[in-house]
Amino acid sequence: MIEKVGILHPGEMGISIAVSAQNGGNSVFWASEGRSPQTQGRAQKHSLIDVYSLAKLCEMCSMIISVCPPHVAEEVAEQVLAHSFQGLYVDANAIAPQRAIRIGEAMRAGGVAFVDGGIIGGPAWQANTTWLYLSGGEAERVASCFPAGPLHTQVLGERIGQASALKMCYAAYTKGTTALLCAILGTAEGLGVREELEQQWAREGSDFAGQARQRMTKVTAKAWRFAGEMEEIAATFEEAGMPGGFHEASADIYRRLAHFKDPAVTPSLAAVLAALLHEVRPS
Repeated sequence: MIEKVGILHPGEMGISIAVSAQNGGNSVFWASEGRSPQTQGRAQKHSLIDVYSLAKLCEMCSMIISVCPPHVAEEVAEQVLAHSFQGLYVDANAIAPQRAIRIGEAMRAGGVAFVDGGIIGGPAWQANTTWLYLSGGEAERVASCFPAGPLHTQVLGERIGQASALKMCYAAYTKGTTALLCAILGTAEGLGVREELEQQWAREGSDFAGQARQRMTKVTAKAWRFAGEMEEIAATFEEAGMPGGFHEASADIYRRLAHFKDPAVTPSLAAVLAALLHEVRPS
């Protein structure tokens, strides 16, 4: 079945999802109203069909896929409902399973079919790098939009929240440990023992210190998104009966780095450490 797929929104991840949907023979639409020049440029480069407004997108599309920062996932869903969308809504955001369940309930109450999604991996430009996990009654229908890749899909079952739960548990380690490294090196810097700590790591016969520094500076471009994701992970842990404090602290770490938002500029290690310690140094 060929779908008319709407993408909210074609950022770095969203545009790659859109292209994989195009590769599957689907028509892919987006709404340019209020979007940045960078987003408009991505959409034009990959020939997404611009219907300008969200209202028109909801009218035109049989399926809408939401790929947005986690803290606005519910707001975006509410906007779609407000425009009387009657198709299939896929929330592919990094949100806690209980939030996915809440959005799904709202969609069903509005007569909209709902599928929970969780993306693991970076933007899907190469095969075997990015997976879209899906759960819900129409998960297979969503998966059928991406037969040609490079995005891979896997259906987990019919229970809303499964895909989001897997995403949360996976990111709890990958992004959570990066936040932990930031906290460790920030603390060592503040106490004047970072050089000695890195020397000790080197004595153990690895380049762990160099890897840690690279992870710290590289993560800065996404820190503004990861803060909200850490809060979602904390809520996920607490819902499961586990303490959420570690990831609440991780959210604080990422908030301290949130102003390093330009992906074209990688800040110096000194600037990152200063931001973690609430100091001001040139990058």
